[in-house]
Amino acid sequence: MNFLRGVMGGPSAGPQPSGAETIQKLCDRVASSTLLDDRRDAVRALKSLSKKYRLEVGIQAMEHLIHVLQTDRSDSEIIGYALDTLYNVISNDLEEEEQEENLPKQVDDLGSQFTEIFIKQQENVTLLLTLVEEFDFHVRWPGVKLLTSLLKQQGPQVQQIILVSPMGVSRLMDLLADSREVIRNDGVLLLQQLTKSNAAIQKIVAFENAFERLLDIITEEGNSDGGIVVEDCLLLLQNLLKNNNSNQNFFKEGSYIQRMKPWFEVGDDNCGWSAQKVTNLHLMLQLVRVLVSPTNPPGATSSCQKAMFQCGLLQQLCTILMATGVPADILTETINTVSEVIRGCQINQDYFASVNAPSNPPRPAIVVLLMSMVNERQPFVLRCAVLYCFQCFLYKNQKGQGEIVSTLLPSTIDATGNSVSAGQLLCGGLFSTDSLSNWYAAVALAHALQENATLKEQLLRVQLATSIGNPPVSLLQQCTNILSQGSKVQTRVGLLMLLCTWLSNCSIAVTHFLHNPANIPFLTGQIAENLGEEEQLVQGLCALLLGISIYYNDNSLENYRKEKLKQLIEKRIGRENFIEKLGFISKHELHSRAAQKPQPSFSSPDHVMFDHEFTKLVKELEGVISKAIYKSSEEDKKEEEVKKTLEQHDNIVTHYKKVIREQDQELEELKQQVNTLRSQNEQLQATVTQQVSQIQQHKDQYNLLKVQLGKDAQHHNSHGETFQVNGIQLEEVSKLKEELEEWKNKHELLQGQLREKDSVIEKLKFMTLFYFPKELETLRSRIQLQSTEISKLQTENQKLQLMSEVKALSEEKASLKQYLDSSNSTVAILQDQKSKLQQEVAESKKEQDDLLVLLADQDQKLSALKNKLKELGEPVEDEDDIESGDQGDDDEDGEDEEQD
Repeated sequence: MNFLRGVMGGPSAGPQPSGAETIQKLCDRVASSTLLDDRRDAVRALKSLSKKYRLEVGIQAMEHLIHVLQTDRSDSEIIGYALDTLYNVISNDLEEEEQEENLPKQVDDLGSQFTEIFIKQQENVTLLLTLVEEFDFHVRWPGVKLLTSLLKQQGPQVQQIILVSPMGVSRLMDLLADSREVIRNDGVLLLQQLTKSNAAIQKIVAFENAFERLLDIITEEGNSDGGIVVEDCLLLLQNLLKNNNSNQNFFKEGSYIQRMKPWFEVGDDNCGWSAQKVTNLHLMLQLVRVLVSPTNPPGATSSCQKAMFQCGLLQQLCTILMATGVPADILTETINTVSEVIRGCQINQDYFASVNAPSNPPRPAIVVLLMSMVNERQPFVLRCAVLYCFQCFLYKNQKGQGEIVSTLLPSTIDATGNSVSAGQLLCGGLFSTDSLSNWYAAVALAHALQENATLKEQLLRVQLATSIGNPPVSLLQQCTNILSQGSKVQTRVGLLMLLCTWLSNCSIAVTHFLHNPANIPFLTGQIAENLGEEEQLVQGLCALLLGISIYYNDNSLENYRKEKLKQLIEKRIGRENFIEKLGFISKHELHSRAAQKPQPSFSSPDHVMFDHEFTKLVKELEGVISKAIYKSSEEDKKEEEVKKTLEQHDNIVTHYKKVIREQDQELEELKQQVNTLRSQNEQLQATVTQQVSQIQQHKDQYNLLKVQLGKDAQHHNSHGETFQVNGIQLEEVSKLKEELEEWKNKHELLQGQLREKDSVIEKLKFMTLFYFPKELETLRSRIQLQSTEISKLQTENQKLQLMSEVKALSEEKASLKQYLDSSNSTVAILQDQKSKLQQEVAESKKEQDDLLVLLADQDQKLSALKNKLKELGEPVEDEDDIESGDQGDDDEDGEDEEQD
């Protein structure tokens, strides 16, 4: 500290050193001091001077500060001071006190210049990424702020360095998981700058689980009721998703759209809309629009639209749409968001048609919105949003178009009674005194007729009551009447766009238009006059309407045939003048703006002139009308013939396309059948293998029984088991025969199906050769490929079925017969052996019975001799001795008999 006092000077010091001198001494101290404490004090002093003497510190100290970051990594305090100093030098975010001072304008360039110096050595950015990984708060936080400032100053260059740095982006993703909110929140700001206009980094960040973490933060902060952190997270999500189809698909596939629904659960109150909540909800609505933007690939937009309907997000948006107390800007953005969620999606359009406003009695949401559109007291941006919503509801929605037009037809009007319908609101706006309402209603009605010839014809039936006592006039006639009355330019432009849309590609409507004798003179008069710049647009649209009346004219009216109308143009206007007036439309600046995107976007009501879909019609018709004006009657006839031929050709091609689609479907079914047969064949082979193993088991059991038959005590049991096993084998053989017959039948059925497909393909080949061989060359090659594929499938099927199944089963059947024949013969032999043994046993029993009889006779003789000896007085032995002797004699006699 004494050194700093000496450098900065004390109360009693002499002349004060300048700032540059002080900074030079401090830099020398940082570079030369061997004590860490001295270097730390010097860096702290540089930090305190870095805001006031930004240029001097940046020029003299940057190199020393970078060296400190490289060498003093062990001391977090000096690293923190160095990072803060570098941030003050590089950042252009001045303090309030500094902003009050009138600093030179070149200060704004200092940040960019110092950033360029810092990143010239890419190792400096890599070093900074390493420091950001440190958990110490005094290192990590200033490191995050410094890296964010570098990205603000030289974004693309720093992005490229981080992108090529190993794990560069992954290191920064850890900031979102930091438990300290200040680092986490500044990490979100850092990732905002990192992901700007860099698709590669956006993909890496998304796949590093950014969506999950950001949505968790938004939920923790309270969704739309959260603070500025929610706003920062939403801005980062927009960076990741906008114009990045890969991330959008990942967001949808990860089921993150479902997590957006709680964002829009807002209460129906008038007091809960803070400025931050309005900002958050506005960004949330914009994020939904990013996913369903018309500029996205159609498939991706469609899948997101369906996901929003399935998770209830569309229903939640419609709830906000019909709620009370919603701020005007949120209501406008909600209408625009709902518009793009339903645009071109039939399911969502049908749901929107069923939404009712909470009124008494309930009214359809479409009717309520149209009321706002034709009401001149409503805000201009809100009316434009309602028109966009109505256009998106009708986009590629013939069902919705029919419902709107049906409300104008006489039968429907009578049935509705006093209730206001969408058609009545459009007619009311079409003929009101407000020119903007006229334009909105005309464009909305034109979208109800877009690419729908049937509704164009039905709209010709609409009759309007002009005044009491006068007969009703048609809607078409009333539009032309207003045109001829010379109303405002905006009104006439809207009506002319409606008439051009109505008459294009509808010959009947052209005939109705030409039937009024005042229409053609009015159009030629408007085109022929030399009017000011404001009227040039009307002249161009009149020329387009007259050209449509010629191009789509079916020559049903004698006075207004194509040739006569062309002659009229040549006499009254001149062909070159007519083409020039027709070109006024596409050259107009407002036409070019409207052609850029579907959403109506006007800076002021005075610029409301063109509709996006109408610009497509102008582009389509301008060239063909110009050619039609110069064609003669003979060329017209040839053109009509060519049109008819092309129509026939288109019909034939359409027919063949239909046939090919059917063939594709049949081929797919055939492939599925072959796959099924393959799997069944595999199952059959497994069954055969199982049967072979069972037969082997039966053979083993048979051999075991054969051995057991040699044992006398188990003759009867073994014989019974042998017959039982034999019965089981016979039953299994019969099952195999049935399965074999079943597979043969299936094989014959598949062969019949293949032959039928072959015959159909042969017919298709013949028809293809007959009709337009050059035009249908691609069809022929496709069918040949299909025929080749079928033949391959047929060959493969024959090999699989005939060679593997039938042959294997026939072999197994023959082996089974051999096994059965051998087992039957063996059983017969064993039965003969058993009968012989039974005879031997019977003979042995008979011999035993004879011996017993002889023994009984011998006993009787011995007892008689013993009695005679007693009578003669001869001594007789005791009974025990006699019995023992008799027993011994009996044993000896028995042994002699056995020997005999």
